[in-house]
Amino acid sequence: MDYSVTLSQLFNIKEEYAQNIIALLDDGNTIPFIARYRKEMHGSMDDQLIREFSDKLDYLRGLDKRREEIRELINGQEKLTEEISLALDKAQTLSELEDIYRPFKPKRKTRASVAKQRGLEPLAVEIFKQQKGFEPLEFAERFVSEEKEVPTAQDAINGAMDIIAEQLSDSAEIRKRLRVIFRNSGALKSVAADKEQDSVYANYYDYSEPVKKIAGHRILAVNRGEKEGFLKVSVALDSEEPLGLINRALDRGTNPKCSEILRAAGEDAYTRLIFPSIEREIRSELTETAAENAMKVFAVNLKQLLMQPPVKGKTVLGLDPGYRTGCKVAVVDDTGKVLDTTVIYPTHSEAKIAQSKRKLLELIKKHSVDIISIGNGTASKETEMFAADAIKEADRTVYYMVVSEAGASVYSASKLAATELPELDLTLRSAVSIARRLQDPLAELVKIEPKAIGVGQYQHDMPQKRLGETLDGVVEDCVNSVGADLNTASPALLLRVSGLNSTVCKNIVAYREENGAFSSRAELKKVPKLGPKAFEQCAGFLRVPESRNPLDNTGVHPESYATAKELLRLVGYSDKEIKSAKFGDLSSKVISFGTKELAEKLGVGLPTLLDIVKELSKPGRDPRDEMPQPMLRSDVLDIKDLKEGMELTGTVRNVIDFGAFVDIGVHQDGLVHISQICDKYLKHPSEVLKVGDIVKVKILSVDIKKNRISLTMRT
Repeated sequence: MDYSVTLSQLFNIKEEYAQNIIALLDDGNTIPFIARYRKEMHGSMDDQLIREFSDKLDYLRGLDKRREEIRELINGQEKLTEEISLALDKAQTLSELEDIYRPFKPKRKTRASVAKQRGLEPLAVEIFKQQKGFEPLEFAERFVSEEKEVPTAQDAINGAMDIIAEQLSDSAEIRKRLRVIFRNSGALKSVAADKEQDSVYANYYDYSEPVKKIAGHRILAVNRGEKEGFLKVSVALDSEEPLGLINRALDRGTNPKCSEILRAAGEDAYTRLIFPSIEREIRSELTETAAENAMKVFAVNLKQLLMQPPVKGKTVLGLDPGYRTGCKVAVVDDTGKVLDTTVIYPTHSEAKIAQSKRKLLELIKKHSVDIISIGNGTASKETEMFAADAIKEADRTVYYMVVSEAGASVYSASKLAATELPELDLTLRSAVSIARRLQDPLAELVKIEPKAIGVGQYQHDMPQKRLGETLDGVVEDCVNSVGADLNTASPALLLRVSGLNSTVCKNIVAYREENGAFSSRAELKKVPKLGPKAFEQCAGFLRVPESRNPLDNTGVHPESYATAKELLRLVGYSDKEIKSAKFGDLSSKVISFGTKELAEKLGVGLPTLLDIVKELSKPGRDPRDEMPQPMLRSDVLDIKDLKEGMELTGTVRNVIDFGAFVDIGVHQDGLVHISQICDKYLKHPSEVLKVGDIVKVKILSVDIKKNRISLTMRT
């Protein structure tokens, strides 16, 4: 297979670009590096698209590998014909390849294999020919044998039918055409395993939806209901169309007696062999597609969460709520350094609550706390109400924000947390994490396995390896789009930087500790085991604010430093101005000079030139600053305070297939169903909403018993 031709058609790009991406990937370049610093070679495709390209390339290579394996296996049986070889070459999917191999695949004992052992294959062949005047029952008498356990002619015909049924089941062409029928006319059906038993799957106790229309989240819900024993699930299909297809493939109309036997064999093949097999395939296909789409939604949500703007220059007090063991408290300064820790009991007796308030106010005063970050877990609502009440008595203006504490306990029990915070008890580490994730969500959340961050749906039902790869790719793309400070980045953050592995990350930290802060990007070359290739891949994504060279604190790659300096001189900056690194009017000067002319003069592509201009215009810029700022609160609402028609402002916490969950300042997030997001038709909520968006909503209904809030954004 010519991968560049196939992939250029699939992704609608020039064949030259496909060839370049394949060469870059095969040469060991990382996807963030290719996306950011080799734009001319692929037409400025983004990292997500290049990742999809890479996945498809792996699939096609795996397909070719399996193609050759099957060819060798059939050839080893001395059954490879020109026709089979051509069919293998034409196969476009793994299922097509496996269909071709099916007749040659070693099988366990089957009814057909038993019939063949009894010598009934010649009878099956003659019946299949359907010659005029042929008498199947009369011919079958020849195969009657007590020794071979064929007592009657009818038993011989039954055995021949088993052979024919298996041959029909093994027909690649019949299976291919039947799959189309299943996809177009089949329906996924579920019924209650026990109608008397109530469950969250009650909506699916008598449910049916066409295979071609069913939404991914419903497929995953039905699968989970089946796994938990509440549902019985099947694919329903009227047998008339598939049996008609099989009969048309068999019946030549030349011998009615043979036709009758073949029709019976065809029906047996369909009901006993083909239907159960294709039903499994269709369900597997539906699940795989649903999981892939769910992973895409998870990936989009994760990216938005990781790219939330950092709350810079603020001292934060983190509260990890709890009932019996109390509320863990940690104060961190604007760099994330731990200043103080303690435990308070805001949900215990009145005396304990009063004592907790005094302690909280003392910490606010002592460390000039600006914001309180509250985890959204157990006892979160009570802790929020306590904090909102306490800050009214503070001697300074203090805001609070409820943050997701998903993964905080995973982090606090990890080796990384033990290394970073060895002096702190396990329970207090989670309070530190909750404080830091408000200050810099990306830097803190990279320490946690992406699956534990909790912004997806049905994530435990997805292929975990594939989910891990997808989410790791998102984290990698986010870290590299923001960049990492070489002198402050944790090993967990460095590990996500393009081209760096765990050994090199440890060596970078060890070098920092031994030699002090890096003074330039070039100094990276002194780090053990960081070779030229690793330097090429990582250098552009690492920032050194302390460097004398202003370019070391931008996304300009060292390979383009000479180009950047020449650019500045060409548009009229003096050496003195270049050293001052203030180029606010650079964009207008470049436009005046002529962007295309400038690119030609510098010998670089237009995308590279524009990237350099963007970076030089705002040295040290953080792309997260362009995102909606987090919403800070100073008062609290209770679900009982909510009334139908009330208008509120909230923060989008999760976007899923059927809507979005919005934090409106009560313990329970409200649901905006997809039909209530806007006045136009939406295929998916992500077309309009992203995690972190600040939105205006109106209360549609409140169910206090079920703790459910329905919201609308429609005018």
